[in-house]
Amino acid sequence: MATAMAASAAERAVLEEEFRWLLNAEVHAVLRQLQDILKEASLRFTLPGPSTEGPTKQENFILGSCGTDQVKGVLTLQGDALSQADVNLKMPRNNQLLHFAFREDKQWKLQQIQDARNHVSQAIYLLANRDESYQFKTGAEVLKLMDAVMLQLTRARNRLTTPATLTLPEIAASGLTRMFAPTLPSDLLVNVYINLNKLCLTVYQLHALQPTSTKNFRPSGGAVLHSPGAMFEWGSQRLEVSHVHKVECVIPWLNDALVYFTVSLQLCQQLKDKISVFSSYWSSRPF
Repeated sequence: MATAMAASAAERAVLEEEFRWLLNAEVHAVLRQLQDILKEASLRFTLPGPSTEGPTKQENFILGSCGTDQVKGVLTLQGDALSQADVNLKMPRNNQLLHFAFREDKQWKLQQIQDARNHVSQAIYLLANRDESYQFKTGAEVLKLMDAVMLQLTRARNRLTTPATLTLPEIAASGLTRMFAPTLPSDLLVNVYINLNKLCLTVYQLHALQPTSTKNFRPSGGAVLHSPGAMFEWGSQRLEVSHVHKVECVIPWLNDALVYFTVSLQLCQQLKDKISVFSSYWSSRPF
């Protein structure tokens, strides 16, 4: 009996020492690693120019699609804003070519990028508040910090991977429709959003439903991408989507950011798992 108790006490002493090392050394090593990775992610969002004091550099991206050449153009991204857009649309019925571009005094903020960047900044702030001099006293304290960091990283990732669902009236009311010169024709709607590592531009062509139309009018709900046949009411008119043109371009630094989010979330989970192993040990032994 005495031998068993001595062995149990020795086992406990070893585990306590390992746990103290985990709290005092390994946790901080992981926090440093996380901060380094997230600072790299944050740099992708700021994209500084040649001088750190200067404006964010502009990047041009050519829009493309594997299915159609109805829409072509170039989008210019400056940090979290579209600073220029130059789009050509070939009308399907008569092959008429329409050209429209952003007014020179306008920029369009991409809220998804702005939100993702803010969540990354918040995660870095949480980690920086636990510098090398801070001593973690319990595993629960580490788990709480990891949960808070993971929440911010998950939100950052979700903002890029899950575009907002909008109704057609919401797209019509968007300020984006008033960004162009010449003014967009009344039978066109435009939407821009981020999906994963891509910047997507969608052009909807509309036609008015006549009051005498026998079509059963059913307003469409919210969607990331509406299909031909979707209907909505705008002002005193009932409208239907006749054609949908979606083009996109890959933003390499968004892809980098998503990889950094994934690696950081894995590091957080690995640290949580190590802490949990010790927690389950203590809870199963009534010392």
